[in-house]
Amino acid sequence: MWSGGIVVQTERELSPKGRKGFRLGNSQKIAPYVFVLPFLVSFAVFFAYPLIHAGVMSFQEVLPGQVSFVGFDNYRSLWNEDFGKALYNSSRYTIWTLILLIPIPMLLAILLNSKRMMFSNFFRSTLFIPALTSVVVAGVIFRLIFGELDGALMNRILHLFGISSQRWLYSSSLGMFALLVLAGWRWIGINILYFLSALQGIPKDMYEAAEIDGAGTMRKLWNITVPLLKPITIYVVTITIYGGYSMFTESYMLWAGKPSPQNIGLTIVGYIYQEGFQYFNLGFGSAIGITLLGITLVVSMVQLTLTGMFKKEE
Repeated sequence: MWSGGIVVQTERELSPKGRKGFRLGNSQKIAPYVFVLPFLVSFAVFFAYPLIHAGVMSFQEVLPGQVSFVGFDNYRSLWNEDFGKALYNSSRYTIWTLILLIPIPMLLAILLNSKRMMFSNFFRSTLFIPALTSVVVAGVIFRLIFGELDGALMNRILHLFGISSQRWLYSSSLGMFALLVLAGWRWIGINILYFLSALQGIPKDMYEAAEIDGAGTMRKLWNITVPLLKPITIYVVTITIYGGYSMFTESYMLWAGKPSPQNIGLTIVGYIYQEGFQYFNLGFGSAIGITLLGITLVVSMVQLTLTGMFKKEE
């Protein structure tokens, strides 16, 4: 048929093969799968297959030109001092980042969301800038800041208070402090945005009703703001746990890609890199990766259970 000089072919005028394609493309049952297909393919290729392959490899001894099954030998080898140190460092780092990256961004977001806060847009942009900086570049800069020389920035700050220079990256506690400063500098701005988006979704009527009832600032904070921020808080906690146990680049760059003194900067992912890519022990490295996946999954499930995410709403 003609429509304004353009031939429009209806479903009736199509050939049987064309009608079949027309119906499939407009089917409400088929269309959702068509839209989801790119994600499923990418998930299978870039996540599911590598995960399955790593699981199989964790039971193998992989050498150049030689692969042999060794059963659970790689997992038995995990019971060593280096893995224990890496697990301790990663767990310790994760706990401290939870303490640092949850309450501080929440409080800053509440301040930035206040009408009384001047230049709030400027501070939002400024606090987000570190997230745009390369971790590699930031690691190099922070390695200079926490240098052992007297001219390093942190030592110069200590000198102002009459404290002698410190060897920041040679002590377990000071090295962890350096990692936490880097983590706070990089991620606080992102978490502020998460909390700001949730704060802007809280109805203002609730605060107005609370003010009519005589509620003060702290009472509104604890009875309205914090409870309504629970969903985004759980999300931030979850990604912080994942980020804590998967941390590698920050530690790698702070110690310039070299082994840290007494493994004070060794993390689980760093241990995977060391065994898998430096010593070419891919089977053992895969076992470490599968173990890390299990640890992260268990910790996240416990956290989600304790926060009530699996409870059915009445």
